[in-house]
Amino acid sequence: MKLDKIDIRILCELQKNGRISNVELSELINLSPSPCLMRVKRLQTEGFITGYSAQIDVSKLGQTLTVFAEITLKNHRQIDFARFLTTIEKIDSVVECHLVSGGYDYLVKFITAGISEYQAVMERLVEMDIGIDKYFSFVVLKSPIVKSHLPLESIFNS
Repeated sequence: MKLDKIDIRILCELQKNGRISNVELSELINLSPSPCLMRVKRLQTEGFITGYSAQIDVSKLGQTLTVFAEITLKNHRQIDFARFLTTIEKIDSVVECHLVSGGYDYLVKFITAGISEYQAVMERLVEMDIGIDKYFSFVVLKSPIVKSHLPLESIFNS
């Protein structure tokens, strides 16, 4: 399915407010409610919209620690990557995991209650013998810019 400008505008608006009513959305994108709803349903069916969720301000929850870890695996066979991912996806404190190019294999984002919880998670991972060769941790001191939306209009206008 190829997206047109109206689809992109729908996605942009839904990123800003996933709880917007169909009538409000249709007004924002200058389309009548029925065709707007049909487009939203098509975007969902085609997998462009994968779900809706609430954005939580982690700082309001109390003491938390965000850590980015660069993780390098000992071996680079498909089975090694699969074993690592199968384990890491089950860890609640892992909120992002990216396979990257460069000097390490994965960039993983953890959010924990504190440094001791993060350390315990990493020690468990190393002890599980899932192929971790080494890891480097970067504790986040402050996050001055965090965006929850994708730059869809600039991506699709390129």
